[in-house]
Amino acid sequence: MTYEKIPERGPGLRLHLNENTAGCSPAVLTALHRLRPEDFAFYPDYAPITEACERWFGVGSGAVQLTNGLDEGLHVVAQWAATMPRMAPAAFDAIIVEPAFDMYAACTEASGGRVIAIAPEEDFRFPLDAILAAISENTRLVYLTDPNNPTGLPIPDGAVDTIARKIPHGLVVVDEAYADFSGRTLIGPALDALPNVVVGRTFAKGHGLAALRVGALVGAPATLDALRRLLPPYSLNVCAVHALAAALDDRAFLASYVNESAASRRLIYDFCAARGLKYWPSEANFVLIRVGPHASDVVEALAQRSIFIRDRSTQPGCAGCVRITAGVFAHTTACLSALEDVLASRDR
Repeated sequence: MTYEKIPERGPGLRLHLNENTAGCSPAVLTALHRLRPEDFAFYPDYAPITEACERWFGVGSGAVQLTNGLDEGLHVVAQWAATMPRMAPAAFDAIIVEPAFDMYAACTEASGGRVIAIAPEEDFRFPLDAILAAISENTRLVYLTDPNNPTGLPIPDGAVDTIARKIPHGLVVVDEAYADFSGRTLIGPALDALPNVVVGRTFAKGHGLAALRVGALVGAPATLDALRRLLPPYSLNVCAVHALAAALDDRAFLASYVNESAASRRLIYDFCAARGLKYWPSEANFVLIRVGPHASDVVEALAQRSIFIRDRSTQPGCAGCVRITAGVFAHTTACLSALEDVLASRDR
């Protein structure tokens, strides 16, 4: 499998990649303007920002590893799996719960692994029994997303614990890219009791740092130590280091955007309810909507108006579905107004 190439869209309303379309905190720009020439000439010191992230997540020393975007974290866990003993000499198995971020499969296959895909259940109910049945002695990774992308649905309480205890010989990777919006996280006492669980986080969505590529792995220090040996020594650039420090200090900015995203989601729900469209209540900054068999045409019609949403109709269980980023309220209003026109024109 190769990573899905996102079509180049150009200028317009970007509601297709779950970005923070409000931009980053003004404090980030101030921090970047303060950088000196020598800051660009010297390798960054990661200790202060790592400690700041440990405080942010409420974990102890050694429990956070910063990465060049969460994608680098996904790559490194797959590389770790490739180095571990397994039953079959040719490949390790990685379980992926569909629908899923396609980087899970891309990283697995790039590292020589075999993808074991778990098909979605009715209405995207979490397939705990199917996951447990798929775990074998050759399973080295289980990728989970909480909340899921593209559905926005949560993993039920206790499910990660049950899965982790079934696979002591592997890692459970819980991608919490949208935890700022859900208000939930596995990080805390529950994670402390599960040394074979690693939580992935990103500062791209809520904090608006997508272009600077800042992610983190959070877990038991001994577990992260095994991953650190596979990481390059300076993968996080100096701009990302200083931007992240400023972003973490501006909690009001994050809270404001999270609240605006929640209001945008409610607006989308009301739109769908009034028009009889199936949608899934989301804990993330997006909503999955079933617009029908012409989903790709709807996406293209909006693109002609420079409003970009994501066609998810080819993902397992997502026939007829599109995904709309729910962020800035005015952007959501503009998108829904255009979508109303597009859907009405199809009904005429």
